[in-house]
Amino acid sequence: MRKILLLLGCLSVLSVMGQDPIRGVWVTSSGSSVLNSRQQIREAVLQCRDQGLTDLFMVVWNNGKTMYPSQVTYQYVEQLQDPAYKGRDPLQEMIEEAHAVGLRVHAWMEFGFSYSYKDSLSVWNKKYPDWAGRNARGHLLQKNGFYWWNALHPGPRQFLHELVEEIVLRYDIDGIQGDDRLPAMPSEGGYELATVSAYGNAGGDQQAALNPKQEDWLQWRADKLSAFGQELYQLVKSHKPGCLVTWSPSIYPWSKQEYLQDWPTWLREGYADYIFPQLYRYNAEAYEQLLKDLNNQVPADQRRKIFPGVLTSLGDGYQASRTLLNRFIELNRAYGYSGEVFFYYETLNRLSGPLYPDTIK
Repeated sequence: MRKILLLLGCLSVLSVMGQDPIRGVWVTSSGSSVLNSRQQIREAVLQCRDQGLTDLFMVVWNNGKTMYPSQVTYQYVEQLQDPAYKGRDPLQEMIEEAHAVGLRVHAWMEFGFSYSYKDSLSVWNKKYPDWAGRNARGHLLQKNGFYWWNALHPGPRQFLHELVEEIVLRYDIDGIQGDDRLPAMPSEGGYELATVSAYGNAGGDQQAALNPKQEDWLQWRADKLSAFGQELYQLVKSHKPGCLVTWSPSIYPWSKQEYLQDWPTWLREGYADYIFPQLYRYNAEAYEQLLKDLNNQVPADQRRKIFPGVLTSLGDGYQASRTLLNRFIELNRAYGYSGEVFFYYETLNRLSGPLYPDTIK
Protein backbone atom coordinates (compact mmCIF):
# COMPACT_ATOMS: atom_id res chain seq x y z
CA MET A 1 0.00 0.00 0.00
CA ARG A 2 2.82 2.42 0.88
CA LYS A 3 4.44 1.84 -2.52
CA ILE A 4 1.12 2.53 -4.24
CA LEU A 5 0.68 5.80 -2.34
CA LEU A 6 4.23 6.86 -3.22
CA LEU A 7 3.56 6.07 -6.88
CA LEU A 8 0.35 8.11 -6.85
CA GLY A 9 2.21 11.00 -5.26
CA CYS A 10 4.91 10.88 -7.92
CA LEU A 11 2.33 10.73 -10.71
CA SER A 12 0.58 13.74 -9.19
CA VAL A 13 3.81 15.75 -9.15
CA LEU A 14 4.61 14.78 -12.73
CA SER A 15 1.09 15.72 -13.77
CA VAL A 16 1.43 19.18 -12.24
CA MET A 17 4.90 19.72 -13.70
CA GLY A 18 3.81 18.72 -17.18
CA GLN A 19 0.51 20.54 -17.20
CA ASP A 20 -0.37 22.89 -20.04
CA PRO A 21 -0.14 26.65 -19.40
CA ILE A 22 -2.99 28.06 -17.36
CA ARG A 23 -5.15 30.62 -19.12
CA GLY A 24 -7.79 31.36 -16.55
CA VAL A 25 -10.44 33.76 -15.36
CA TRP A 26 -12.10 34.47 -12.02
CA VAL A 27 -15.88 34.03 -11.96
CA THR A 28 -17.42 36.24 -9.28
CA SER A 29 -20.78 36.45 -7.54
CA SER A 30 -20.51 40.25 -7.18
CA GLY A 31 -20.95 42.43 -10.25
CA SER A 32 -21.83 39.38 -12.32
CA SER A 33 -24.94 37.36 -13.12
CA VAL A 34 -23.10 34.23 -14.33
CA LEU A 35 -24.09 32.10 -11.34
CA ASN A 36 -27.75 33.15 -11.39
CA SER A 37 -28.90 30.22 -13.52
CA ARG A 38 -27.57 27.09 -15.15
CA GLN A 39 -28.20 28.58 -18.56
CA GLN A 40 -26.02 31.58 -17.74
CA ILE A 41 -23.31 29.26 -16.42
CA ARG A 42 -23.46 27.26 -19.66
CA GLU A 43 -23.20 30.40 -21.78
CA ALA A 44 -20.24 31.68 -19.74
CA VAL A 45 -18.44 28.35 -20.02
CA LEU A 46 -18.87 28.30 -23.79
CA GLN A 47 -17.66 31.90 -24.00
CA CYS A 48 -14.56 31.01 -21.99
CA ARG A 49 -13.89 28.01 -24.22
CA ASP A 50 -14.25 30.18 -27.30
CA GLN A 51 -11.82 32.70 -25.81
CA GLY A 52 -9.21 29.94 -25.55
CA LEU A 53 -9.27 29.74 -21.75
CA THR A 54 -8.43 26.57 -19.84
CA ASP A 55 -9.35 27.23 -16.19
CA LEU A 56 -12.28 28.79 -14.34
CA PHE A 57 -11.83 30.02 -10.76
CA MET A 58 -15.36 30.11 -9.36
CA VAL A 59 -16.15 31.85 -6.09
CA VAL A 60 -17.51 29.47 -3.45
CA TRP A 61 -17.06 31.50 -0.20
CA ASN A 62 -18.09 35.16 -0.17
CA ASN A 63 -19.28 37.52 2.56
CA GLY A 64 -19.75 34.74 5.11
CA LYS A 65 -21.80 32.52 2.78
CA THR A 66 -21.17 29.67 0.37
CA MET A 67 -22.50 29.64 -3.17
CA TYR A 68 -23.09 25.88 -2.93
CA PRO A 69 -25.21 24.12 -0.24
CA SER A 70 -22.74 23.50 2.60
CA GLN A 71 -23.35 21.24 5.55
CA VAL A 72 -20.31 22.80 7.19
CA THR A 73 -21.72 26.34 7.26
CA TYR A 74 -25.07 24.92 8.35
CA GLN A 75 -23.44 23.24 11.33
CA TYR A 76 -21.66 26.44 12.30
CA VAL A 77 -24.35 29.10 11.72
CA GLU A 78 -27.44 27.18 10.48
CA GLN A 79 -27.00 28.72 7.04
CA LEU A 80 -26.88 26.31 4.11
CA GLN A 81 -25.84 28.72 1.36
CA ASP A 82 -26.29 32.21 -0.03
CA PRO A 83 -30.09 32.56 -0.42
CA ALA A 84 -29.57 33.93 -3.95
CA TYR A 85 -28.84 30.33 -5.01
CA LYS A 86 -31.36 28.52 -2.83
CA GLY A 87 -32.47 25.22 -4.34
CA ARG A 88 -29.52 25.04 -6.73
CA ASP A 89 -25.88 24.03 -6.63
CA PRO A 90 -23.99 26.47 -8.89
CA LEU A 91 -20.67 24.74 -8.16
CA GLN A 92 -21.92 21.36 -9.39
CA GLU A 93 -23.50 23.02 -12.41
CA MET A 94 -20.25 24.81 -13.23
CA ILE A 95 -18.22 21.61 -12.93
CA GLU A 96 -20.57 19.66 -15.17
CA GLU A 97 -20.75 22.35 -17.85
CA ALA A 98 -17.01 23.08 -17.81
CA HIS A 99 -15.88 19.47 -17.84
CA ALA A 100 -18.21 18.79 -20.78
CA VAL A 101 -16.09 21.13 -22.92
CA GLY A 102 -12.69 20.33 -21.41
CA LEU A 103 -12.24 23.22 -18.97
CA ARG A 104 -11.01 22.86 -15.39
CA VAL A 105 -12.85 24.32 -12.38
CA HIS A 106 -11.18 25.59 -9.21
CA ALA A 107 -13.07 26.44 -6.01
CA TRP A 108 -12.05 30.01 -5.18
CA MET A 109 -12.19 30.71 -1.43
CA GLU A 110 -12.58 34.43 -2.09
CA PHE A 111 -13.23 35.79 1.41
CA GLY A 112 -10.78 33.51 3.21
CA PHE A 113 -10.33 34.78 6.78
CA SER A 114 -12.73 37.68 6.19
CA TYR A 115 -16.23 36.96 7.46
CA SER A 116 -18.17 40.00 6.21
CA TYR A 117 -18.07 43.18 4.18
CA LYS A 118 -19.23 46.39 5.87
CA ASP A 119 -21.25 44.44 8.44
CA SER A 120 -19.91 44.29 11.98
CA LEU A 121 -23.15 42.58 13.04
CA SER A 122 -22.56 39.52 10.89
CA VAL A 123 -24.06 36.26 12.15
CA TRP A 124 -20.51 34.97 12.42
CA ASN A 125 -19.51 37.75 14.77
CA LYS A 126 -22.62 37.26 16.88
CA LYS A 127 -22.10 33.53 17.29
CA TYR A 128 -18.29 33.46 17.51
CA PRO A 129 -17.22 36.82 18.96
CA ASP A 130 -13.93 35.35 20.19
CA TRP A 131 -12.93 34.62 16.59
CA ALA A 132 -12.90 38.30 15.66
CA GLY A 133 -9.56 39.93 14.95
CA ARG A 134 -8.52 43.02 16.91
CA ASN A 135 -6.22 45.91 16.12
CA ALA A 136 -3.79 47.56 18.53
CA ARG A 137 -6.60 49.76 19.92
CA GLY A 138 -8.74 46.74 20.68
CA HIS A 139 -11.25 47.49 17.91
CA LEU A 140 -12.67 44.94 15.50
CA LEU A 141 -10.16 44.24 12.74
CA GLN A 142 -11.44 45.97 9.62
CA LYS A 143 -9.64 47.04 6.45
CA ASN A 144 -11.16 48.55 3.31
CA GLY A 145 -14.61 47.59 4.52
CA PHE A 146 -13.78 43.93 5.18
CA TYR A 147 -14.11 42.51 8.69
CA TRP A 148 -11.55 39.86 9.57
CA TRP A 149 -11.21 36.95 11.91
CA ASN A 150 -8.04 36.46 13.91
CA ALA A 151 -6.33 34.13 11.45
CA LEU A 152 -4.25 32.66 14.28
CA HIS A 153 -7.31 31.57 16.28
CA PRO A 154 -8.04 27.81 16.04
CA GLY A 155 -11.77 28.40 15.47
CA PRO A 156 -11.78 29.99 12.00
CA ARG A 157 -8.79 27.87 11.00
CA GLN A 158 -10.76 24.70 11.77
CA PHE A 159 -13.83 26.07 9.96
CA LEU A 160 -11.85 26.76 6.78
CA HIS A 161 -10.22 23.33 7.04
CA GLU A 162 -13.66 21.75 7.11
CA LEU A 163 -14.98 23.91 4.28
CA VAL A 164 -12.08 23.01 1.98
CA GLU A 165 -12.33 19.34 2.91
CA GLU A 166 -16.06 19.33 2.17
CA ILE A 167 -15.48 20.68 -1.34
CA VAL A 168 -12.66 18.26 -2.13
CA LEU A 169 -14.62 15.23 -0.92
CA ARG A 170 -18.01 16.15 -2.43
CA TYR A 171 -17.07 17.54 -5.83
CA ASP A 172 -15.08 16.51 -8.88
CA ILE A 173 -13.10 19.71 -8.42
CA ASP A 174 -9.81 20.40 -10.22
CA GLY A 175 -8.38 22.86 -7.73
CA ILE A 176 -8.71 24.85 -4.53
CA GLN A 177 -7.60 28.48 -4.51
CA GLY A 178 -6.86 31.05 -1.84
CA ASP A 179 -6.24 34.69 -2.73
CA ASP A 180 -5.25 37.90 -0.94
CA ARG A 181 -7.46 36.83 1.99
CA LEU A 182 -6.28 33.21 2.32
CA PRO A 183 -3.93 32.62 3.99
CA ALA A 184 -3.91 36.27 5.04
CA MET A 185 -4.74 38.82 7.71
CA PRO A 186 -4.20 42.58 7.75
CA SER A 187 -0.93 43.35 9.52
CA GLU A 188 -2.93 45.69 11.78
CA GLY A 189 -4.39 42.53 13.37
CA GLY A 190 -3.17 40.04 15.92
CA TYR A 191 -3.70 42.14 19.04
CA GLU A 192 -5.95 39.71 20.89
CA LEU A 193 -4.56 38.87 24.34
CA ALA A 194 -3.91 35.23 23.48
CA THR A 195 -2.02 36.14 20.30
CA VAL A 196 0.20 38.76 21.90
CA SER A 197 0.85 36.42 24.83
CA ALA A 198 1.85 33.62 22.47
CA TYR A 199 4.28 35.98 20.72
CA GLY A 200 5.80 36.91 24.08
CA ASN A 201 6.07 33.26 25.10
CA ALA A 202 7.93 32.62 21.83
CA GLY A 203 10.49 35.26 22.85
CA GLY A 204 8.95 38.21 21.02
CA ASP A 205 9.19 41.78 22.28
CA GLN A 206 5.57 42.60 23.14
CA GLN A 207 6.30 46.30 23.57
CA ALA A 208 7.89 46.56 20.13
CA ALA A 209 4.88 44.65 18.72
CA LEU A 210 2.72 47.70 19.36
CA ASN A 211 4.01 48.72 15.93
CA PRO A 212 2.14 46.45 13.44
CA LYS A 213 5.03 46.70 10.97
CA GLN A 214 7.78 45.79 13.44
CA GLU A 215 9.79 43.20 11.51
CA ASP A 216 9.99 40.35 14.05
CA TRP A 217 6.30 40.68 14.94
CA LEU A 218 5.40 40.89 11.24
CA GLN A 219 7.42 37.78 10.39
CA TRP A 220 6.12 35.78 13.36
CA ARG A 221 2.52 36.28 12.27
CA ALA A 222 3.37 35.71 8.60
CA ASP A 223 5.01 32.40 9.54
CA LYS A 224 1.83 31.31 11.34
CA LEU A 225 -0.19 32.03 8.20
CA SER A 226 2.34 30.25 6.01
CA ALA A 227 1.97 27.20 8.26
CA PHE A 228 -1.79 27.33 7.76
CA GLY A 229 -1.34 27.44 3.99
CA GLN A 230 0.85 24.37 4.24
CA GLU A 231 -1.81 22.60 6.33
CA LEU A 232 -4.47 23.29 3.68
CA TYR A 233 -2.14 22.09 0.93
CA GLN A 234 -1.48 18.83 2.74
CA LEU A 235 -5.17 18.39 3.57
CA VAL A 236 -6.19 18.66 -0.08
CA LYS A 237 -3.42 16.34 -1.27
CA SER A 238 -4.24 13.74 1.39
CA HIS A 239 -7.70 13.32 -0.13
CA LYS A 240 -7.05 14.06 -3.80
CA PRO A 241 -3.37 14.19 -4.85
CA GLY A 242 -4.20 15.46 -8.32
CA CYS A 243 -6.25 18.42 -7.08
CA LEU A 244 -4.29 21.64 -7.58
CA VAL A 245 -3.74 24.03 -4.68
CA THR A 246 -3.08 27.53 -5.93
CA TRP A 247 -2.73 30.96 -4.34
CA SER A 248 -3.33 34.45 -5.68
CA PRO A 249 -1.66 36.86 -3.26
CA SER A 250 -0.89 40.53 -3.67
CA ILE A 251 2.46 41.64 -5.06
CA TYR A 252 5.50 41.10 -2.85
CA PRO A 253 6.75 42.57 -0.47
CA TRP A 254 3.53 44.62 -0.13
CA SER A 255 1.66 41.35 0.42
CA LYS A 256 3.72 40.59 3.52
CA GLN A 257 3.78 44.13 4.89
CA GLU A 258 0.01 44.63 4.56
CA TYR A 259 -1.51 41.13 4.68
CA LEU A 260 1.20 38.87 6.17
CA GLN A 261 1.50 36.90 2.92
CA ASP A 262 5.10 35.73 2.62
CA TRP A 263 4.39 33.84 -0.58
CA PRO A 264 7.98 33.41 -1.84
CA THR A 265 8.30 31.09 1.17
CA TRP A 266 5.25 29.11 -0.01
CA LEU A 267 6.97 28.54 -3.33
CA ARG A 268 10.33 27.71 -1.82
CA GLU A 269 8.93 25.25 0.72
CA GLY A 270 6.69 23.49 -1.78
CA TYR A 271 3.08 24.07 -0.75
CA ALA A 272 1.96 25.93 -3.85
CA ASP A 273 1.23 24.12 -7.10
CA TYR A 274 0.89 27.52 -8.76
CA ILE A 275 0.85 31.14 -7.68
CA PHE A 276 -1.04 33.90 -9.51
CA PRO A 277 0.35 37.16 -8.06
CA GLN A 278 -2.04 40.04 -8.57
CA LEU A 279 -0.10 42.29 -10.95
CA TYR A 280 -3.01 44.71 -11.08
CA ARG A 281 -2.00 47.83 -12.98
CA TYR A 282 -3.74 50.17 -15.41
CA ASN A 283 -0.99 50.68 -17.98
CA ALA A 284 1.72 48.63 -19.68
CA GLU A 285 4.66 50.54 -18.18
CA ALA A 286 3.61 49.94 -14.57
CA TYR A 287 2.73 46.35 -15.38
CA GLU A 288 6.11 45.68 -16.96
CA GLN A 289 7.87 47.01 -13.86
CA LEU A 290 5.99 44.47 -11.76
CA LEU A 291 7.14 41.69 -14.11
CA LYS A 292 10.73 42.87 -13.64
CA ASP A 293 10.26 42.86 -9.87
CA LEU A 294 8.71 39.39 -10.04
CA ASN A 295 11.67 37.99 -11.93
CA ASN A 296 13.98 39.40 -9.28
CA GLN A 297 11.92 37.85 -6.48
CA VAL A 298 11.38 34.37 -7.93
CA PRO A 299 14.31 32.10 -8.88
CA ALA A 300 14.29 31.01 -12.51
CA ASP A 301 13.65 27.36 -11.64
CA GLN A 302 10.45 28.29 -9.79
CA ARG A 303 8.92 30.59 -12.38
CA ARG A 304 7.12 27.72 -14.14
CA LYS A 305 4.77 27.83 -11.13
CA ILE A 306 3.91 31.50 -11.70
CA PHE A 307 1.08 32.82 -13.86
CA PRO A 308 0.44 36.56 -13.44
CA GLY A 309 -2.94 37.84 -12.35
CA VAL A 310 -4.19 40.50 -14.79
CA LEU A 311 -6.73 43.21 -13.95
CA THR A 312 -9.37 43.60 -16.65
CA SER A 313 -12.04 45.61 -14.85
CA LEU A 314 -13.34 46.92 -11.55
CA GLY A 315 -16.75 47.79 -10.18
CA ASP A 316 -15.95 51.51 -10.44
CA GLY A 317 -16.42 51.38 -14.21
CA TYR A 318 -12.82 50.75 -15.24
CA GLN A 319 -12.38 48.32 -18.10
CA ALA A 320 -9.12 47.50 -19.84
CA SER A 321 -9.13 47.85 -23.61
CA ARG A 322 -8.52 44.90 -25.89
CA THR A 323 -5.28 46.56 -26.98
CA LEU A 324 -4.06 46.81 -23.39
CA LEU A 325 -4.98 43.19 -22.61
CA ASN A 326 -3.08 42.05 -25.70
CA ARG A 327 -0.10 44.08 -24.51
CA PHE A 328 -0.23 42.49 -21.04
CA ILE A 329 -0.20 39.04 -22.65
CA GLU A 330 2.74 40.01 -24.88
CA LEU A 331 4.69 41.26 -21.86
CA ASN A 332 4.01 38.05 -19.94
CA ARG A 333 5.45 36.01 -22.80
CA ALA A 334 8.44 38.31 -23.15
CA TYR A 335 9.28 37.82 -19.47
CA GLY A 336 8.89 34.05 -19.64
CA TYR A 337 5.32 33.46 -18.39
CA SER A 338 3.26 31.12 -20.53
CA GLY A 339 -0.19 32.01 -19.20
CA GLU A 340 -2.20 34.33 -16.95
CA VAL A 341 -5.45 34.59 -14.98
CA PHE A 342 -7.85 37.48 -15.59
CA PHE A 343 -9.91 39.37 -13.04
CA TYR A 344 -12.67 38.95 -14.00
CA TYR A 345 -15.10 37.20 -16.40
CA GLU A 346 -17.48 40.08 -17.12
CA THR A 347 -14.79 41.95 -19.06
CA LEU A 348 -13.96 39.00 -21.27
CA ASN A 349 -17.65 38.57 -21.99
CA ARG A 350 -17.61 41.93 -23.75
CA LEU A 351 -14.64 41.23 -26.00
CA SER A 352 -15.05 40.41 -29.66
CA GLY A 353 -12.96 37.49 -30.80
CA PRO A 354 -10.82 35.10 -28.74
CA LEU A 355 -7.97 36.23 -26.49
CA TYR A 356 -5.96 33.22 -27.64
CA PRO A 357 -6.89 32.66 -31.29
CA ASP A 358 -4.01 30.26 -31.87
CA THR A 359 -5.46 27.81 -29.32
CA ILE A 360 -8.89 27.48 -30.93
CA LYS A 361 -9.34 24.24 -32.81
